[in-house]
Amino acid sequence: ACALGRTPPPPRAAVRCLPAGACFSAHLANVSYAEARGACEQRRGSLAWVSGEPELRLLLGLLAKAAVPAPALFWVGLKRNASACTHEEQPLRGFSWEGVEDGTAPQEVPAALGRWLQEPLRSCLTSRCAGLYLAAEPEDGPSWGWKE
Repeated sequence: ACALGRTPPPPRAAVRCLPAGACFSAHLANVSYAEARGACEQRRGSLAWVSGEPELRLLLGLLAKAAVPAPALFWVGLKRNASACTHEEQPLRGFSWEGVEDGTAPQEVPAALGRWLQEPLRSCLTSRCAGLYLAAEPEDGPSWGWKE
């Protein structure tokens, strides 16, 4: 999932935009975090980030439309560097958002958006990435969550 700023979206891409903010696009491919980041950069964007409920709702709607079949895991710009530790009391558990077009991204999300399907591994030694997981059957539990 890419955050594209307000540039025109590529043709035939699944794209949604906030009224006064970034556009997000969804791309289906079985690639690594680094490959997904590179693909977003080629589109003059970055991996998607979430600073609050408006972005989350927009991104979930976009990804739900693109996720065929569900369940699906989408890379977003959520990463924990090797020098950072897991912090169970924080919504992002020590992970942070990689930069967007101006080099800054929201570093926290409201506590309600700190939904993890499984707690990330406790570590202060390795880099880790997380994606946005969409469940196949929302009736069976949470319809979404962060997944390391």
